[in-house]
Amino acid sequence: MAQLLVPPGPDSFRPFVPESLAAIERRIAEEEAKRPRAERRSDSDDDNGPKPNSDLEAGKSLPFIYGDIPSHLVSTPLEDIDPFYSNQKTFIVLNRGKAIFRFNATSALYILTPFNPLRRIAIRVLVHSYPFRVFMHSA
Repeated sequence: MAQLLVPPGPDSFRPFVPESLAAIERRIAEEEAKRPRAERRSDSDDDNGPKPNSDLEAGKSLPFIYGDIPSHLVSTPLEDIDPFYSNQKTFIVLNRGKAIFRFNATSALYILTPFNPLRRIAIRVLVHSYPFRVFMHSA
């Protein structure tokens, strides 16, 4: 299987659009067609298989080699930059602090696709660094 390698840098961030999801589904179908039927039925974990990049785990900060995030891509769904997830329905969202949030691209509650405006607003609120600022005055 040829993995998609994303060159590090700010140009490696691409918005997650319906065509991105279709490409993932196409790669999954191609991989499924290549696997023998006996392997499809056994869902055993392969210790020798590919593993996620530990630098690109959810909750960690984006490595410095990727540079600054373009301001128009902060808090918006992006294609996953970890090659391990190239055949999985996931996308990432980066906040201003460059923290990585990984989300499932399947429909939430069977109705909210990743492109639904309500889901996009919920994601923006979730990844915002300081969603609520409370100023308390002492008397």
